[in-house]
Amino acid sequence: MALGITAVPFTYVVHVLGLVAIILVLVWNIHFRGGLAWDADNKNLIFNLHPVLMILGLIFLGGEAIISYKSLPLKKEVKKVIHLTLHAIALALGIFGICAAFKNHNESGIANLYSLHSWLGIAVISLYGIQWLYGFVIFFFPGGTPAIRRESLPWHVLFGLFVYVLAIGTASLGFLEKLTFLENSGLAKYGSEALLVNFTAVITILFGAFVVLSALSDAPPAEDDYAPI
Repeated sequence: MALGITAVPFTYVVHVLGLVAIILVLVWNIHFRGGLAWDADNKNLIFNLHPVLMILGLIFLGGEAIISYKSLPLKKEVKKVIHLTLHAIALALGIFGICAAFKNHNESGIANLYSLHSWLGIAVISLYGIQWLYGFVIFFFPGGTPAIRRESLPWHVLFGLFVYVLAIGTASLGFLEKLTFLENSGLAKYGSEALLVNFTAVITILFGAFVVLSALSDAPPAEDDYAPI
């Protein structure tokens, strides 16, 4: 499952775009939206945790976990631990981010799970969790037989990329939904905040695209001559 070109240049782009996306989403929610809080009289501060944690967790760390096999010339077992750990942190932050959205809705008297974004969000976090558990059991502990691991790996890679692309699409819908709500409440459609949100969404999509390109490209030589798929 490789394009026949080296992945390393793509991974550099991934790192840069990821940092830019994190900075932009922090600027949006801290500078324009007033900050972040788990408990606050201003319930919007609780919601602000949602986009920050989803971008930092499922999108950025999830993407870095996917490309870890292609960006790090380390031993197979070391890369496996990094891959597993980054995905675990991404999953935890994603769950926390979804809880923040529910907490905001519940304390503000807003209905839950009424939009396509929320439906897809629940699907993504559920599939992400299933993918992580399957990978842990089959490839880490207790570990499947060599035949099971060999047959499972291509499907594990394919399903992981599918879930990640779905996560990028869901995040894009989230940016669109939130910006639409803000504009309907009086936010200037061509103001600096609206432009920032749209630009952050574009950077997020580009980040996801380069994660996929990296995953489908050739990895650098590993210390133990392991050639990952």
